[in-house]
Amino acid sequence: MTFEEKLQQFAELAVKVGANVQKGQTLLINTTTDTVEFTRMVVKKAYEAGAARVTVNFSDGEIDRALFDHADVEEFEKYPRWIAEQRDELIERQGALLWIDAADPDLLTGVSVSKLSAQQKAAGKALANYRDAVMNDKIAWSIIAVPSASWAKKVFPDLPETEQVPALWDAIFKTVRIGEGSAVENWSQHLVALHTRADLLNDKRYAKLHYTAPGTDLTVELPAKHIWQTGSSRTPQNTEFVANMPTEEVFTLPSKYGVEGFVSNTKPLVFQGNIIDDFKLTFEKGVIVKAEAGVGHDLLQEMISADEGSKYIGEIALVPHESPISASNILYYNTLFDENASNHIAVGAAYPTCFEGGSELTEEEMDMNGINTSITHEDFMIGSGDMDIDGILPDGTVEPLFRKGSWAF
Repeated sequence: MTFEEKLQQFAELAVKVGANVQKGQTLLINTTTDTVEFTRMVVKKAYEAGAARVTVNFSDGEIDRALFDHADVEEFEKYPRWIAEQRDELIERQGALLWIDAADPDLLTGVSVSKLSAQQKAAGKALANYRDAVMNDKIAWSIIAVPSASWAKKVFPDLPETEQVPALWDAIFKTVRIGEGSAVENWSQHLVALHTRADLLNDKRYAKLHYTAPGTDLTVELPAKHIWQTGSSRTPQNTEFVANMPTEEVFTLPSKYGVEGFVSNTKPLVFQGNIIDDFKLTFEKGVIVKAEAGVGHDLLQEMISADEGSKYIGEIALVPHESPISASNILYYNTLFDENASNHIAVGAAYPTCFEGGSELTEEEMDMNGINTSITHEDFMIGSGDMDIDGILPDGTVEPLFRKGSWAF
């Protein structure tokens, strides 16, 4: 398969499986100027699939950085109203949203934490309706990534400059199952396998999970009505979409107040264009009571202080250590990829769809049922080949769930 053929398959995959654009539907694409050629392919594929209109928002890394370098902190407290209104209209029209990521992991390194924090809080408030739509699968949405020169250099610093972007393209194609046969058919089979694993966990009805590994001893209580899900979801119109491509996880929500112990990261977290690494979180009755980081300590404190819900966990996800992304031994410095190489958890908002009837609950009812709400949802990686996980049944029976980073059944 030629490089051009792989690109065409990737564009088709993003349209037909990721966002799953329907005839007569509008599609909004958010991306960067690094992706222009590929984005043009995606737009054409979307129109071929019957899209009524495709709108593309391009951003540029240097322009974004200039804003943070020169604007006053007060400017970041004013989130642009048109961005929220554009997404609100997309939701109203039952459109689809596609992110094509190519961001530099170090884009905002050195920017004051106060500016990053102000923007996070302002965006969280302004995009509340959009966040609700995404967290409750009210619209089809998907995130994919393509290489930029700056990102490829971060991932492959030891390669000659001319080989860095091609190497990242090759790695990405493998993670999204492009290279042999039909990528769309490959994904159909992959999603069946993930659904089978989620069904097994839903049949188990574990009351708690207990994680142990170097730097980690964490017990997570699960609500009685929890639901294990995969990266495949459905809109109210019954349109299936895949939010993250690649995806290797099955995930659910914890009981907000039922997390005890401590956990350490095993891969860097890229947050707000900065890296947070070598960190450890300690929990008591669900809340983070201590947070330490060797890299990005101040930013970690801001991340878990964005609002009250940022101090709690909203998601736990299981990914075997031998997943294709983990087996590649590549550190992507991009959560879209790195989270699919490792068991991970997310501080902040839970997906209400991981709770029976959760999408119909008010915020107060969600709290009563142990479902966390927040403007934050940040995944970080905790898995390794040394991690064991036990599943604890309601009667106290303990079963091996993971051993040495792999499924025990």
